Amino acid sequence: MNWNVYFRNVSVVARKDMRIYYRKAPVFIFGLILPTFLFFAFFVGRELDIDKYFPGFLAMSLFFTSSSVGPLIVPWEKQQGTFERLLSYPVSISTIVLGDVIAGALFGLLISAIVGTFGIVLIPITVTNVLLIVFAFVLGNLCFSGLGVLLSSPGGKAPANIMMLAALVRFPLIFISGIFIPLSEMSGAAKYITYCSPLTYLVDVLNQSMGQDHAFDWWLNLLVLLGFMVLFVVGAIVVLRRKSLKGL
Repeated sequence: MNWNVYFRNVSVVARKDMRIYYRKAPVFIFGLILPTFLFFAFFVGRELDIDKYFPGFLAMSLFFTSSSVGPLIVPWEKQQGTFERLLSYPVSISTIVLGDVIAGALFGLLISAIVGTFGIVLIPITVTNVLLIVFAFVLGNLCFSGLGVLLSSPGGKAPANIMMLAALVRFPLIFISGIFIPLSEMSGAAKYITYCSPLTYLVDVLNQSMGQDHAFDWWLNLLVLLGFMVLFVVGAIVVLRRKSLKGL
């Protein structure tokens, strides 16, 4: 395999996605407006320690933004008839999936970096480990962008149906993670349920990078996020390959 050609094809797919889908209304609604309203609903009028809960809000913002592009790409292109045309080019399913993942991750990285900078400068939030938060941002965005692409891979030609499915998956993951109740304060069965959410490990590593209480070592959180990312990306490749063999 010519890796230079492969990665160039991935970058072409990613640039195509960025030019087309960053301006779509569902991306703004689910990636920007929804987490903002959730933030106001949770914090306004309540005497909560913003320093304690800001890592969770930052993780939620990253989660929504990075996973908002992927669910739109495949069904939209199937609806427009461009997905089949893309498959006729000398690109593989893995190239398309990785390009979609990178496009979603870059969108999430941009927005979450703005939110994080806003909190650090204006609240202000103390960051005790800058390098760790950078790794968490990059890996978290890739992980949840992969989740978004996986959610769209088995879908049909109706973007609205996929966005609804994505909402049904993302909201439970938020409420079983450590955003609203820190993992260090949980006990019993609820604590073990949170281990099933990849968002839990992002919240925990962000807590550690900002000097808050955390449950796991930083390397374990990043390793689990990496494992989820590989699982989501490989799953999307497998599903799309099977769908392509069946004529989509």
